[in-house]
Parts: sequence; structure tokens; C-alpha cells
Amino acid sequence: MAQATELSAVIVDDHPAVRAGVAQWLVTGTPPIQVAASGDDVRVAWAGAGATADVVILDLHLGGPTPAMGELHRLVQAGRRVVVYSMRADDEIALQCLELGALSYLTKAEGAEHLLEASVTAASGRAYTPPSLAGALAGDRSATRPALSARETEVLVEWFQSESKDFVGQRLGISPRTVNTHLEHIRIKYAMIGREAPTKAALLARAIQDGLVQVDDL
Repeated sequence: MAQATELSAVIVDDHPAVRAGVAQWLVTGTPPIQVAASGDDVRVAWAGAGATADVVILDLHLGGPTPAMGELHRLVQAGRRVVVYSMRADDEIALQCLELGALSYLTKAEGAEHLLEASVTAASGRAYTPPSLAGALAGDRSATRPALSARETEVLVEWFQSESKDFVGQRLGISPRTVNTHLEHIRIKYAMIGREAPTKAALLARAIQDGLVQVDDL
């Protein structure tokens, strides 16, 4: 990966004008982000300079009839830090991307400021919540309990029963980085309803309160 002071990104989008615009935003941003490679096929993220870029900025619709969820999954499983950048303002698609391990989902209407922030945040391995995601993440069955996906709940319970994220990843067949991404999304969901849980102990307390896990199971 590139040095922390010299962040780099690979842009995967099938529209040349979008690639050019995103590249301009990145190189003129603060901090500037070097564009290691760009192209209309995800293979650009696996070869040459694109293979070592800190962040993959991925358009889900690359000319095919369906979103490139398989490509996203392969990138995340390989340990890549992915920001999905899409025309579609679709909560269901956004949540699917987060569940697969994307660190952010932005619509192309959100502009340079949010894309830059998402890219810098993703480069450090952390999730970023733009306005388009706020409603999707807060979407809930009640005002006091966050709507965790089945996968998030599974990761959370396994983490409480394990000594490390590496072991959770082995048990569930996902990478430790994906485990960490799920846990960060869970913390964001709790924070958005005013029930912050910054530590493992705090998350455990929240999970017990919400009936996600029983003390006897630990």
C-alpha cells in the first residue's frame, strides 16, 4: 500500500467523464490523493499500480445487467478498501454493499466533498457515512433499537464468543478486515440512535439489552 502521507486510489467506472471528474477531485483535494490507475473494468484494480492503491472507488454498474456485487465481494475478501460510488440512491443496494464489506456507499449526486472524505477515511480502514447512507443505516423497527442485518448480528455474537477478530473471520469465512467493517457499521447504527458503544464491553451491554445475546451464551 502507499504511504499514509501519499494516499492513492484506483477508479473503476465505465464513464470516461466520471473517471476524469473523480480524478480531478482527488488530485486537487486536501489531502491530495494520487490516482494510481483508472478504467472501465475492475481488472484495473488487480493489475499494475491499481493493485496496490489504498482505496478502490467502484461503480457498481459497469455495463452489465446487474450490479457488480461479485466483484465487490472479491475485492473486500482480498483485503481491499472499497468505496462504492453509484448513480443509484437505493437503500437496499447500499446496505448489501456494506454487508459485503464496502467502507462507504455514495451516490454520484453527493459530489466531491463527500467522496474525498470517504476515500481518506477508507484509506485508514474506517467506514464513512454520507447523507445518502444516514437513512439506510438508521432505518429501524423502533426508535431505540438499531436494525442490524443478519450478517451483522452473526458477526457481533461470534465476536463476543471469541478472543480475536481473526478467529471470528475463520469461523465465518471472511477476512478480519471485513469483521472490523461490520463492527464499525454496528457502532455507527447505535451512535445514530443516541446509544454509543465505543468499546467491546459497551457493545456487549447494548446487545444484552436488545436481546441479541444471552449472558448464558457467553
